[in-house]
Amino acid sequence: MTASAWTLLALFLAVLVLLAWPVGKFLAALCDGRLPRWMQRIEAPLYKLAGTTPEQSMHWLRYAFALLAFNAVGAIFLYALQRLQGWLPLNPAGMGAVSPDSAFNTAVSFVSNTNWQGYGGESTMSYLTQMLGLTVQNFFSAATGIAVAFALVRGFARRGDGKSRGLVGNFWADITRITLWLLVPLSFVLAVAFAGQGVIQNFDAYKAVQTVEATAGMQPQTQTLAMGPVASQEAIKMIGTNGGGFFNANSAHPYENPTALSNLLQVIAIFLIPAALCFAFGRVVGDMRQGWAVLAAMTVMFVIAVVAVISAEHAGNPLLASLGVDQAASALQSGGNMEGKEVRFGIDASALFAAVTTAASCGAVNAMHDSFTPLGGMVPMVLMQLGEVVFGGVGSGLYGMLIFAMLAVFIAGLMIGRTPEYLGKKIEVREMKLISIAILVTPVLVLAGTAVAVMTGAGKAGIANPGAHGFSEILYALSSAANNNGSAFAGLSANTPFYNGLLGLAMWLGRFAMIVPVLAIAGSLAAKQRLPVTGGTLPTHGPLFVSLLIGTVLLVGLLNYVPALALGPVVEHLVLWK
Repeated sequence: MTASAWTLLALFLAVLVLLAWPVGKFLAALCDGRLPRWMQRIEAPLYKLAGTTPEQSMHWLRYAFALLAFNAVGAIFLYALQRLQGWLPLNPAGMGAVSPDSAFNTAVSFVSNTNWQGYGGESTMSYLTQMLGLTVQNFFSAATGIAVAFALVRGFARRGDGKSRGLVGNFWADITRITLWLLVPLSFVLAVAFAGQGVIQNFDAYKAVQTVEATAGMQPQTQTLAMGPVASQEAIKMIGTNGGGFFNANSAHPYENPTALSNLLQVIAIFLIPAALCFAFGRVVGDMRQGWAVLAAMTVMFVIAVVAVISAEHAGNPLLASLGVDQAASALQSGGNMEGKEVRFGIDASALFAAVTTAASCGAVNAMHDSFTPLGGMVPMVLMQLGEVVFGGVGSGLYGMLIFAMLAVFIAGLMIGRTPEYLGKKIEVREMKLISIAILVTPVLVLAGTAVAVMTGAGKAGIANPGAHGFSEILYALSSAANNNGSAFAGLSANTPFYNGLLGLAMWLGRFAMIVPVLAIAGSLAAKQRLPVTGGTLPTHGPLFVSLLIGTVLLVGLLNYVPALALGPVVEHLVLWK
């Protein structure tokens, strides 16, 4: 780690905490329903139209059914929009219908907050599909994750007085308030900032321009430049940890991410709500120390990951060094492993972005992870495989980490012979069964899906790089899909019926097969009485608990993948440095 890298990391974390604090305060008000009267007046017609009232709290099962139905309708609508876009307006480039398998994959991807893209955005999707389909689902999928986090936090906060058995809130009120009062305002401000930095925002037809330089001794050629409403989609792409780019090159494209400042704004935006939710959690449960403890565990693991990936990329490629290639940084070159990275960002900003986007379940990229060194590429993969709990996606990061926190107190309870409890709520047999399901869903999807892909002809046909790296590409793709990240190693030809179907299934189950157990846990906790703190209660806000929580995440979240990692990036690193 260079001095400039440490400065960038420190600046990023300082600005993040400074901005997350007030956002967390507002999120706590949203969770508790403490809104100004003028906001309630604006909301009222929407609830009347939906036939509900925000005070009408739902049982967790009804909450889950409403959530699943809402997202299923969104997936069907997005699929239909892609299939019909050739006959719909706002299509100046004349894009035809998206193929059935690709449309299915994309619909599931954006509804599940994964935003895996097996297509080139500027060559596949019309402006209408980008705005009415993809961008709208960016809002709703992000709001869904935050709503689930709200439900779980309410389960901890409620006193279990017998009147709130299994009641976790009103899904329709949550989804409305999160979208209307949080995501839309933040996205508007960020979109204006991006436009000020040079991110395009228009409805122009694609432009044919003459290249500045001749190519291969020929005269300057004509090149088509894609246009479109990019800044508006870019904002919610980052704020909602969605990651789906307007362009195929994502945030490496100068129309999406033109400057160093826009790059910094993007990584801060990715972590803003996940960090703010930690503060909101502390406020709602009545103990800010609990929020700081969760945030501290996330931050420690994140900083270690950033140091690892930056160090690996600065080390460069030993095969080039053996050929006498100078990879040292100087005034004339960036140094290190610059393959697949934009010179305007360099290694530090590219590696930080890679760690942020995979820690936060975002999936946006400003460099090609497939071109990272073996260890540098393994770090983003591991961050996803931990369950996307190192900050994680909006909502999903917090509820995922709270699942590990309950598991941590269960393990501590076994050590000292006490019934485990977290925030005054006993963690009993029912909760542990549900926690086990929530934790095991994604490893089963990742490892089983990888096994299917490497054993079938259709799966192996997509590999461009045989050997350990090709295996890493498949493992990364399944890790990204099942953990709802959306980034890719980019060397795998995944836009095929086989991979579109396999990854689509992994994305849907990875999202909703975890959400349902989490909501069931929220309902169970809401019915429990909150016990007073005694001398035998395990403190869950100090360094000891933070260490226990980190250990639990690493032990349970990572050990499932060690054999698979040994077959991919680990053996590739050993071969490279032999």
